[in-house]
Amino acid sequence: MKKTLIGLVVLVAASVTIVACSGYNNPSSGQHQSGLKFRAFVSNPLSGGGAVGLPAINIVDATQDLLSPATISLLGIVAQPGLMVVSPDLRFTLVFSPPGNILVIDNATEAAANGVPTINLPGSTESIAVANSSTIAYAAVPSAAVPGQAPGAVLAMDLTRGTVTATIPVPAAHYLVLSPDGSRLLVFSDNSNNVTVIATGLIGTTSDPRQPAGGICCFDRPVWGIFADSATAYIFDCGAECPGGVTAGITTFDVGSPAPGPTIALSGATYGLLSGGTLYVAGTPPHTACGGGTAAATCGTLNIVDVNGMKVMNPKPILITDGYHNRMAMGSNGQLFIGARSCTSINEIGGEVRGCLSIYDSSTSKVTVPPQIGDATGIEPIAGRHVVYVCEGGVLQVFDTTTDQLLVQVPRAIDVVGFSIDVKVVDPPPSTCSMDCSP
Repeated sequence: MKKTLIGLVVLVAASVTIVACSGYNNPSSGQHQSGLKFRAFVSNPLSGGGAVGLPAINIVDATQDLLSPATISLLGIVAQPGLMVVSPDLRFTLVFSPPGNILVIDNATEAAANGVPTINLPGSTESIAVANSSTIAYAAVPSAAVPGQAPGAVLAMDLTRGTVTATIPVPAAHYLVLSPDGSRLLVFSDNSNNVTVIATGLIGTTSDPRQPAGGICCFDRPVWGIFADSATAYIFDCGAECPGGVTAGITTFDVGSPAPGPTIALSGATYGLLSGGTLYVAGTPPHTACGGGTAAATCGTLNIVDVNGMKVMNPKPILITDGYHNRMAMGSNGQLFIGARSCTSINEIGGEVRGCLSIYDSSTSKVTVPPQIGDATGIEPIAGRHVVYVCEGGVLQVFDTTTDQLLVQVPRAIDVVGFSIDVKVVDPPPSTCSMDCSP
């Protein structure tokens, strides 16, 4: 259930959560208050209903889509929990709250880790990455004050101590992507044609860890990247969708080289997902008409790229909802969930209802736009099941990937009262023999 959100800045994450089964022992039901073994956390600044909601993390039984009566209260700790990132070993969940606080939750105890209330940042972030060790994290803060330089920095954090350990100046640093081996951090700045590569092993030493790459010759407003491996990344050039940009596309980049490789032009490129040799790329080219079937005047696009030959596989861009795309996840049955913010929302009484979520069926190429308005701020496929959890317009929704329809039957209608912003699974899935894999 959605409750009116007043005075809350909803930050949409541009981050990737890696859920791994190794290195973490799923806590027994006796170690935390919810008593659940396969959980999803939902960040909710207005939990509980009533005249005034309270900040909390709601807990969902991800085997049955049931809301737990237990919550993690954040009252007096953070006021506006939103973006969440889970550590690779599933030990911690990082919860960001504006204007600049990160709470580290110990997933085993469902409480603040190490007794440290929050890590204080010098401003808001939309991008957090956690190292493979699960003890170090990085956040891009575009407004961070840097003496004698333009604002913007990347903050390194020690999650076990709850402290900021280093501040690396990068003007207007907004988004960051960590290489699979954790050795390189790609930093994307607003209104820039450069990508800053940070050698994480040099942070805290006398050597400068930063290496700028690109420039006007090579990148066109880069905003995101996906690593093919620890040496090669695909850079998303925003192009005309971003101020000062011209042509959107994907650029191949050897992170050890100051000069990028070849670029393939696309209609739009702000976010994507790499599945095998297939790269799915979403964006919103300016003034893209939707055609029939919707009252929306403009649409976004999805392109499918074969990275082995760097070729676009679809003959023309696939139309999806517009907005700034910064969420994408592949659910079961080849259903690609694509989320955006600041899209064209339509809510006609008795007619079309349309928000920022699109579902692309990779088998049939069909696009479904579910009937819910608002930004799509959280997307989490549930491993081992034909289910995807989505936070859209402040509402937590459960989708059946066999039909691309909402699950509304009792008991599988999770009634989270408040304003659901992000959702993350925090446990490895149970074995298939003990888990309900049906919707």
